[in-house]
Amino acid sequence: MARRLRMVGTNSGNNGCPTLYEIEGTAEYLVQGDAVTDPAELAQLRNVKDGEAAVTVPRELLAVFGPKEAVHVPQFIGFEEFDGMFETFEHTAWRLESRRRYASDEDTETYHQFARGQAVAWDLEDPWCLSRREQSARGKRFERVRIVDTPATTGQLYLLDNARRNAAVGEDIRNLPRGTADGLALPAEDFWIFDSRVVALLGFDDADRLTGVELITDPVDVLRYCQIRDAAWHHAQPYSDFAAQVTSTA
Repeated sequence: MARRLRMVGTNSGNNGCPTLYEIEGTAEYLVQGDAVTDPAELAQLRNVKDGEAAVTVPRELLAVFGPKEAVHVPQFIGFEEFDGMFETFEHTAWRLESRRRYASDEDTETYHQFARGQAVAWDLEDPWCLSRREQSARGKRFERVRIVDTPATTGQLYLLDNARRNAAVGEDIRNLPRGTADGLALPAEDFWIFDSRVVALLGFDDADRLTGVELITDPVDVLRYCQIRDAAWHHAQPYSDFAAQVTSTA
């Protein structure tokens, strides 16, 4: 059934486009404008899906007739799409890990080996490692800061050992004591920043299982997360230096 459109406004008189429409019963708008057909211009667009098109409209159309109220509508993506972002980003992927445990880690054989006090046999040829190594070979950077409590939890110590695997495939892993993170007023959130343009905020339930991924693209919000990244990265230590301190004080 066709959606009902309500014309919000136009600055072209009665001559047709450009025009802004509200799609009734939804939080979406339809923009009518001149179609972009130049192949060189279309090649500059990002993540264009089959069936999508681009139009051009005057700035005044959106400024005058676009919605003025600030309404935050969370944009969630599926795990498959989230995984794909680690292949399609262009320059940098940066993560803050702030939790005391991750249930997904505890489901692995490597975690059980670690918990039993055994040397962990990291498989550097599994699909995750091969993908990271391939992306790193293209000059892309993977960086993480992991916050660690005092004393460190078993899950945090496991990730400290796991950092050897991360480093072997090209990731730069650093650690930050919880007290320092609190002093810097870092949020108790887990998130990735891709190319300083988009944030993937990770949601967890009470059992520490990943439940969803919310994309944040508003430039003001993205800048705030980039400032968090800069503060955390400045104060964090390379994992090897941090591990030596944890070992010496254990």
